[in-house]
Amino acid sequence: MQIISALSEVSARYQALFVDLWGCVHDGVRPLPGAVEALQAYRGGGGIVILVTNSPRPRAGVAAQLEDIGVPEDAYDNIATSGDSARVAMFDGAVGTKVWHLGPAHDAMFFEPPAILSDPVPVERVPLDEAEGIVCTGPFDPQADPSTLRPEFLAAKTKGLKLLCANPDLVVDRGGRREFCAGSLAKLYTEMGGESLYFGKPHPPIYDLARRRLAAIRDVPDAGILAIGDGPVTDAAGAMGEDLDLLFISGGLGAAETGTAPGGDPDPAKLDVYLAETGVAPTYVIGTLR
Repeated sequence: MQIISALSEVSARYQALFVDLWGCVHDGVRPLPGAVEALQAYRGGGGIVILVTNSPRPRAGVAAQLEDIGVPEDAYDNIATSGDSARVAMFDGAVGTKVWHLGPAHDAMFFEPPAILSDPVPVERVPLDEAEGIVCTGPFDPQADPSTLRPEFLAAKTKGLKLLCANPDLVVDRGGRREFCAGSLAKLYTEMGGESLYFGKPHPPIYDLARRRLAAIRDVPDAGILAIGDGPVTDAAGAMGEDLDLLFISGGLGAAETGTAPGGDPDPAKLDVYLAETGVAPTYVIGTLR
């Protein structure tokens, strides 16, 4: 494992990057200092940037969100989202045709059939007591503890409903404020004895999608791909499971534990403890993407 201070120190070894968004490129409110410039410089040298995000939104929705946040289009080539992977499964009938949508109203785009399916099954949103399955794009209230949904989950588990999780992230930090994600709800449902289906990082479907997005631009072997992320159980576990080299961002979710100050490098001793506790085995570590 090598601690580096800039992406440019190692980027020439790779033809493509699989880059996480939240905590690496932006904080949900604004771009993180240096991240956009690092990706623009990498692309300027001929590299390909595929954003790989556990957002439940379709690719177009994430692109619109990035524009609003201030991440320009020339910082990336394409986007693979957990939402796109999960939508394909949903419209293939993975959790039935009548589903209870557990998530905020702004995720309505999730229920638009993806263009890559020629014969999607009809999916109707219904109340929980009429549902054949659950589609979870996130909590109704991201500040509320997932345990508030225990009564609904107990009823769903009793009916044998499967839960399709469109975003395996457990938490994110929005402008410094921590919020629960769909992954926390799916984790609780599984702990209660229900069955949860995952399609984002660290699970294979989203990496298959990312590779397809990359192959449409250029054929790149796995040895030529560097994964970048800050989540131990999502980004890191996914990269390790896919046998991809990993640049771990210590200043994201693990900033406090690794002693990484804003714009700085991790404390080597604290970093070693953190990596041992989380089981993360990165190729490189950097404080922030820059």
